[in-house]
Amino acid sequence: TEAGSPLLVHGRALAAAVQDRLSGRARVRLAMRYGNPAIADAMDAFAAEGIDRIAVLPLFPQYSAATTGSAMQACGDAALTRWNVPVLQFIGEHPDDPGYIRALAETLRPALARPLDRLVLSFHGLPERHVRRSDPSGAHCLASEGCCATLGAANRRCYRAQCFATARALQAAVGLADDKVTVCFQSRLGRTPWIGPFTEAVLAELGAQKLQRVVVMVPSFVADCLETVEEIGLRGRETFVDAGGGELELLPCLNASEAWVDGVVGLLAAQVPALRAG
Repeated sequence: TEAGSPLLVHGRALAAAVQDRLSGRARVRLAMRYGNPAIADAMDAFAAEGIDRIAVLPLFPQYSAATTGSAMQACGDAALTRWNVPVLQFIGEHPDDPGYIRALAETLRPALARPLDRLVLSFHGLPERHVRRSDPSGAHCLASEGCCATLGAANRRCYRAQCFATARALQAAVGLADDKVTVCFQSRLGRTPWIGPFTEAVLAELGAQKLQRVVVMVPSFVADCLETVEEIGLRGRETFVDAGGGELELLPCLNASEAWVDGVVGLLAAQVPALRAG
């Protein structure tokens, strides 16, 4: 867009809305793991303002070492380069946080005003080896078909299990039957095995079944970006229609919606007492 990439535009809008909602209780800055505005630049700006206590909220609802963990490490590395090291407090993953689920449900509900054949919840993919390494028991994740049916000691930091936890919470919030919801994973790369089922294959299969209306949400992305707009909204729709399907509707990400701003403020206030309203 003229204002920049969707990820940057929506990220800035979210930061501005959260800043406004916190009413002077904190200074809010957007930072990116890769690209600009960079994490180091945000740290510089905080230091220039005399701010030495920083809450870090990685915008990844489901945990993986490649996303949440990487963002935390980058923030820690940037902080440790300073003579006066700021105090960091990390806000962890939130796959079934009520505020996050409420924001997803509010995004979905307008699409439920018309009958749909299937709701597809497409999460970002991850190599299978990442999932297995998250399992401290070494014997649970991907060892059985139902390994993600509940969250427990072995899979509580498992990305795939957290994605299914999000799906269950959202399905319950909007009251959809099991046969109306499909969970899948997009954006796989290379030849190494990735977690499935794969979104591309699912859309082709649903198209071959001649489904007339499929709605797609991408809950692991809180802001629209090329992987949502292009991969699902363009190529995914083409795959579905070419296979014989009817209408595929891609819903927007949470972006800077009022419900998601509420959710972010709620996540922060729950763990940082200074950010709670008086």
